[in-house]
This record gives sequence, structure tokens and C-alpha cells, in this order.
Amino acid sequence: MPRTTHRPGNVPAETTSFVGRRHELAEIRKKLAAARLVSLVGPGGVGKTRLAIRTAISLGRGFPGGVWMAELAELRDPALVGNAVMTALDLRDQAATEPPALLRTYLKDKELLLIVDNCEHLLEAAAQLIGEVIRAAPGVRVIATSREPLSVAGEHVLPVPPLDLPAAGHLAQLRQNEAVTLFVERAAAASGRFELTASNQAAVVGVCRRLDGLPLAIELAAVRTRALGPEQIHDRLSDRFGLLTGGSRTALVRHQTLRTTIEWSHDLLTPAERTLLARLCVFAGRFTLEDVESVCCAGEVPAAHALDLLSSLIDKSLVIKEDAAGAACYRLHETMREYARLKLREQGDEDALELRCAEHYLSRCARFATEGRYRLPEWLAWAELEIDNIRAVLRRCLDHDDVGRGIDLATFLIWFWITRATAEGVRWLGELLVREAGPSAHPWAYFVRGFLSVLQNDPAGAMPALERGVTAARTAQQREVLSQSLAMASIAADMAGDRASSKRLFDEAQAVADGLDDLGTTLMMYQAQALNGLLDGDLDAVRSATSQGVRLSRAAGDLYSLDMMLLNQGFAALISGDFRAAEERFTEGLRIAHQLDDRVAQCHLLGALGCCAIGSRDPGLAARLFGAMENLRAEVAAGINAGMAPVLAQATKSAEAALGRSKFEAEFEAGKRLSRDTAARLALGDAARPDLAASARGSAGILRQREADVARLVADGLSNKEIGVRLFISERTVESHVRSIMNKLGFNSRAQIAGWIATSDL
Repeated sequence: MPRTTHRPGNVPAETTSFVGRRHELAEIRKKLAAARLVSLVGPGGVGKTRLAIRTAISLGRGFPGGVWMAELAELRDPALVGNAVMTALDLRDQAATEPPALLRTYLKDKELLLIVDNCEHLLEAAAQLIGEVIRAAPGVRVIATSREPLSVAGEHVLPVPPLDLPAAGHLAQLRQNEAVTLFVERAAAASGRFELTASNQAAVVGVCRRLDGLPLAIELAAVRTRALGPEQIHDRLSDRFGLLTGGSRTALVRHQTLRTTIEWSHDLLTPAERTLLARLCVFAGRFTLEDVESVCCAGEVPAAHALDLLSSLIDKSLVIKEDAAGAACYRLHETMREYARLKLREQGDEDALELRCAEHYLSRCARFATEGRYRLPEWLAWAELEIDNIRAVLRRCLDHDDVGRGIDLATFLIWFWITRATAEGVRWLGELLVREAGPSAHPWAYFVRGFLSVLQNDPAGAMPALERGVTAARTAQQREVLSQSLAMASIAADMAGDRASSKRLFDEAQAVADGLDDLGTTLMMYQAQALNGLLDGDLDAVRSATSQGVRLSRAAGDLYSLDMMLLNQGFAALISGDFRAAEERFTEGLRIAHQLDDRVAQCHLLGALGCCAIGSRDPGLAARLFGAMENLRAEVAAGINAGMAPVLAQATKSAEAALGRSKFEAEFEAGKRLSRDTAARLALGDAARPDLAASARGSAGILRQREADVARLVADGLSNKEIGVRLFISERTVESHVRSIMNKLGFNSRAQIAGWIATSDL
């Protein structure tokens, strides 16, 4: 019996049955064995995405790095294609590296399958990125879905046709037809009791043929069996198509077929449902009921009726309901969004609704900026759900020269940029601020822009923005932002090695901040004092600042500031040789960084706890944590913290001297293979750490990833030839892996491998 194995990846589970496509599935498998890029090409609604997902699920075991899916339908900005792929791979752009470069570095030694879905509206950007990936990462294979080929070197194109059309025949024959099967299964799911019978078979066949076998069109028609019989659906569709073709027997082109089916479904809606469906197109990505009530409810769509109307559209398969971190959210199929946009334009409401949408997200992000500091996990979850809508508003602000609103929106996202997308924040603020005619109006925007560059270890990029922020704050006579900009500039100057300027700027910041009753300003002053103290070797200043900073941020519930204060406090203790105190601070800091999912902070804290392990005389643990840090550094392209670099270098030398080079490298590589969660548990002492010998006697530790894959398939009863096909390797290579597995485990039969798999945790 096949074992259930947890694999890395993000491909969504199939929520409805998958019908047919045996030929296409076999063809994709065949092409992927020979090609690095396979593009599934066909009209909207033909089922390209479902086909890609089913392929990924069936081939998942052949890719040690998992199967991953990047969805581009919700993007409108070609510059964000790399960000979308990074998000899909659970990576972050918290460093100065641009997404394409980070992806090339991260993927170069990975073996995984990447689906890039809905490329057609961002064709050039998608093609460029995919081309770079397959050139840089020989172990990565890509399935792209698009309405037209990408025209990338090495691309294998597989046209995705509609489902086979049924011909008149016996019931038994019709039940084997893919289009009929899809209609019957979706109708049964919608109405609860639908069956194909002798009395309705002609109507069902007629509907499937009328809809050209297009899966989305068939599903939209099938859901109507809740209220209509197959004959009624057929007759109404025939009337609709007859009007378009003037009675001609010539078939409509397929995109017109789908458009006509959507139009028919639309005409069966109530006026309020039609209005709401049109308005929903204003959301580029997922949206919530609260978003709908704020943006779409006015006139004939009152907020009190929003939930009922939305539920009705979901029931009719016009809106898709999803779950995000336990909360309900919604989205439109890309084809439906295009249609809804046309209807909104016909109503003449497009500009007004887009402006209402912009105001909604500006208001929400303003709350994020003020409340988010003290409720960061909750607000970050909200921003991750809504970010595609916010990006669309930012792009609209640029396209419509609505610069002031765009600058405010980008500034309000400070906590998202800091912990999730630093490089993206730099890009948005850079594009917006360069168009600002009156820079004195936005001193906080320049502060955020400079702050993000400091986080990227880019003082040269930070200083010009902070200098403009200081000028703008003086002009506006805003002491809070003036003092914080001066303090941040002092950090940037110290990072650049200009100690004199750093001291002058900090002294000026202190003078401006004197007498201000503002927690953010106070914490910024302590942070500047601590960081500058670390860079200057003034540990007394670090201890003084961080003790106050920890106390204030903990009392206020400011997790980000608390995490930074603990990190600096821990470094001061570490440099002083107080390993126990350092470990206490770093442990609490890592728990907070893990809670916030701040990858750069986690990276530094893993390395810091590795340094503590040297002080505790556990060089093996230190080496593993250094390896885990290196792995996470690759995911976020983070540099080494300037204050940490000398301590880390010395700790690494000590661990290597204690273990010997070969064992150090083995432990280091073992650490690099740890997931983020496992590495965090190991660093926090929440997970047992077997040594290398114990791993060899146990389960997964002795086998390399590819050997473990082969062992699982041996346990599933596959032959070497079948394993080779599944894993895209030669039969001879499989034989070599099987011999290696037997040698390492001391076995002499495949049955022993199967028995070991059944009892191990592999």
C-alpha cells in the first residue's frame, strides 16, 4: 500500500473531481522527460490550470524539491512577476537583491517542478523570467499556462483542446465521454440528484456540443440544473447562440462560445447580482466580505445584502470561495473578471469604483501603519491576503498620476515592507517619490525609503532619502519624523564608516527628540544608540539603550522593536563572553522572529545561537545552526550583520577546530538541509538533535534525498524501469541508487527496503 509522504510545495488540493485528459497527461509527462519547459496553450476556460495541477500532483514524487505554483492572474504589473514566483516558493525579498537574481541563486541546485499559471497578459516578463530560471537551474522544470506560447528557447508547446464532443449513442457510450461526464458530475454536485438517463441524454449531448466541450462553459451550464432541467438549459442556450449566429450552423470561435455562456449565466442573475458581479472586478486578487461591503455596496447593492448576494454568486460558480489562514476570502476566475470589467465599463462606473477601492485600501493601510506596530501578526496576515489588491491600487496611482495618494499608501505599508518585501517597498517608493513635485509634503515617505535601505545594508542608498526626509521634516516642522530621520541617518553614516557624521547626526536627533512624548521616537533613539554602539564597540551604550528599549517595547506590545532590542542586547552579551545571557536574549528573539516570520531576523538569530553553542561547548550544534543560517541567507539573499560578522567568523573557526574539517562540513551540510521550522526548533532546544552516527543507524539521515525517493518507490512496488520514468532518471541510475541503499542499510533485498520504509519516519 503506497505511503503518504509530505512533500514541499504549495500546489492547491483539487476540490472537485478531475475528468478525462488521459492523452494530455501522458503527453505532458513525455515532454517533461525531454524538455525543461512545457507550455500548456489554449483559450480561456479550456482547463489549462486544472491540467497543470493534476500533472503536478501526479509527478510530485519525482521532484525532491517539491512542486510549486505561481499564479500571475492577479498581477497587472510586469515588474512583479519575479515577486509572484518568490512568494509562491515561500521566499522573501528582504535584502537588496532583485527577485530574478535571488531566484537564480536559490534555484541553481534545486530539483523541483514550477507551474507559472496565466502568463498571457504578462507574456514578455514571464518569458524572460522563466528563461533565466531554466538557464540558471538545470534541476528545475517549468509548466507554463498561457493563451499563447512564451517563445522561450527550449519551450515545448502542448495545445490544450476542449473535451471530446459526444456523438449520439447508447447511454453506456455517452457515460465514457469526457464532456458528458463533466456535465453529469457537476450537475450532480450542484443539484444533489442528477443522473444521465435515456430521457435527458439528447439534451445533455446537445448542451456539451453547443458549448464546444469547453470545461468552464460546461460547468457554468451544469450548475443551473438546480433550477432548470437539461432540456431547458439546452433550449435557452440554443436561443442565445442562434441570435449570435443568425441561425447559421457555423460554430462560433471558442472564446465567443465561452463569452456567450457567461452572458447567458449573467442574464439569469437578479439586477443586484449583476451589479455586484460587475463591481467585483475592481479587486485584482482575493478579497473579503468587508472589502465588498466597503467598496461595492451602494445603491441597489446595500451592505446588509452583500453576504446573501455573494453567496448566490458562489452557488452559481461565478465567484470562487477560498480559505486563507482560517478566514473566508473570495476571488474571480480570470475569464470572469475580464467579463465583469466589460460590464462595469458599460455601466460607466469604472473610474468611480476604482477611486472608491483606492480610498478603501488607503484607509485600511493607514490603520495598519498606526495599529500594526502593536498587533503585527494580525496585520501582516491581512496584508499578505490583500497585497495584490494594494499593488493594483499603487499601479493605478502611478498610471493616473495620483502620486500623493500612492506615496501615502506605500508609506503606510512600512511594516509589510520591513518584514516581507523590502526590495519591493524600495521600488514603489522610488517610482513614486521621483514624481513628487513638493517633496516637503511627504517626510515620512523619505524616512521609510531610507529605513528600508538601511535594512538592506545599503547606506549609500539610504543617505540621500534620509537627507531629503530631514529637509522635508524641517520645512513641515514635524519633530517626530525629523528626529527619527536624523537617528536613522546616524545609523547609515556609521554603517558607511563615517563615525564623525554619525555622532553629529545622533546628537542632533537627541536634541530634537528632547521633550517629545512619542514611543516610536524614543525607541528609534534607543535603536540608533544600540546599533551605533555595536559598530563602535561601545558595549556600555548598547546595554544601556537596549535595557530601556526592551522594557518599553515589551510593555507596548511592539514585537518588531522588542525583537531588534533583544538581538542587539544579545550581541552585547555575546561579545562580552556572557553566553548564558546572550542565549536567553537570542532565544526569545528567535521565538518572536518566528512568530512574525521575519526571515532576516531569523537568519541572524540562528547564527547568533550557533555562536552561543560554541560557548556551551557544543560545536556540532553550532555547525548545524551555521548551516541552517546559510540556507536561510540564500532564501532571502541577506548579508551578514556588520556587528555580527567578527563573532560569527571566530565561532566558525572554533567549531571547525573542535570537530575537524570533515565532520564540521558534514554537520554544516546537515544544517543546510533543515527546514526553517526544524532549524528554529533545533536552535530553541525544542527538537532532539541526533548525531551523525545515530542518523546513520536511524532512518532518513543516512540516505541522500534522491536515494530516499527511490526507496519510497521501491516500497510502493515499482520496478527500476518504472522508478526511472517517475523520477526522470535512467534505469541504470536507479539500479545504482538501489545498490547504494542496500549497502548503507545492510540489506540484500528490495523486500527489506520496503519493510524498513514501513517502520521508519522517512
